[in-house]
Amino acid sequence: MYMQIFQGPIRDADAARALMDRWLTDLESGAEGWLGGTFGVTDDGMFVAAVRFESEEAARRNSERPEQGEWWREMEQHFTGPVTFHDCRDVIVLLGGGSDDAGFVQVIQGQVTDPDRARAFAEQTSELMAQYRPDVIGATIAIDEDGFFTQTIAFTSEDAARDGERKEMPADVASMMAEGMAMLTDVHYLDVHHPWFASHHE
Repeated sequence: MYMQIFQGPIRDADAARALMDRWLTDLESGAEGWLGGTFGVTDDGMFVAAVRFESEEAARRNSERPEQGEWWREMEQHFTGPVTFHDCRDVIVLLGGGSDDAGFVQVIQGQVTDPDRARAFAEQTSELMAQYRPDVIGATIAIDEDGFFTQTIAFTSEDAARDGERKEMPADVASMMAEGMAMLTDVHYLDVHHPWFASHHE
């Protein structure tokens, strides 16, 4: 899997969503290798999109389509500041990746000091997540060439996520989680209270 992350401050969340919906109606059928996406706007107006493709080649083919360029020029007009992009060949899928039924999504971003070690750690903790955090219904971690990571965590609801955060874990599990966090720097969180999703269906 290959992921593209793009984000930036947006003027009108409803207008941005309408334009994303129009992409699904008008352009999705021609986007060979497109798998889906997770989208949302934070309370302070930051739009974030995590888009999944089968491969880097599929993502490139989509970007090169003239109709994609026209759509993006219209989308760009909704941003009020710089838009940042992260192209990620390194993608880790946990607990199936997520669910279009999620009621709350938390996006965690920052730098990872050792991507290979982080991948191994994430795969080890997937079972622990399933055991101790039933509110988590899937996650993806996308890492770009500079070691910048974007993790999207899908929760059943925000209330369940906050309850899960407050629960005390066994000491060995808590220690393992702390070890994982030690691999990350410049970490920040984007809470998406009203996420929306799109998935490719044959």
